[in-house]
Amino acid sequence: MIFVTLGTQDKSFKRLLKDVDKEIEKGNIKEKVIVQRGFTKYKSKNMEMFDLKNPEEIDELIRKASIVITHGGVGSIIGSLKYDKPVIAAPRLSKYKEHTNDHQKEIVNEFEKEGYLIAYNEGDDLGEKIKIAKKFKPKKYKSNNKKFVKLIDDYIKKTDSKSFVNKYPYIYIIILIIIVILIIF
Repeated sequence: MIFVTLGTQDKSFKRLLKDVDKEIEKGNIKEKVIVQRGFTKYKSKNMEMFDLKNPEEIDELIRKASIVITHGGVGSIIGSLKYDKPVIAAPRLSKYKEHTNDHQKEIVNEFEKEGYLIAYNEGDDLGEKIKIAKKFKPKKYKSNNKKFVKLIDDYIKKTDSKSFVNKYPYIYIIILIIIVILIIF
């Protein structure tokens, strides 16, 4: 089974789903395809689709998948890498109003450069990327959470945490939330 996930971004990403549908029609994808489409409104006779599920159900689908095809969101990428799955990542592009900017291009290309995934950029052949993914062994993902938490902790101590908290209480709370999220992953 191939699992396609578009994450929870509130913008449509029909472009990727159309490309996956074309590969099924061409016969380049013979496996069952399950899609978490989020807020993308798209219908297909070739793919089983749902909007959103809880994280445990998404993890189970990733564990069962032979390949994960995803948008360029860090959470979706890392969520797949923690199960050593071959990942094909397609960045959402601002010119198609799939995102507000093109940061996902940078994310996807950096992860590919490091050997974690296969980038599927505009103009690429998805059929070829799928062939590559069938033999691809991603580099083992290693979290930098401890290093990140230490950098933030050192910064807060260096800038006098009491004045920092008093001066920027909301930023401090946001930083703590980010740390908790990173620790979970």
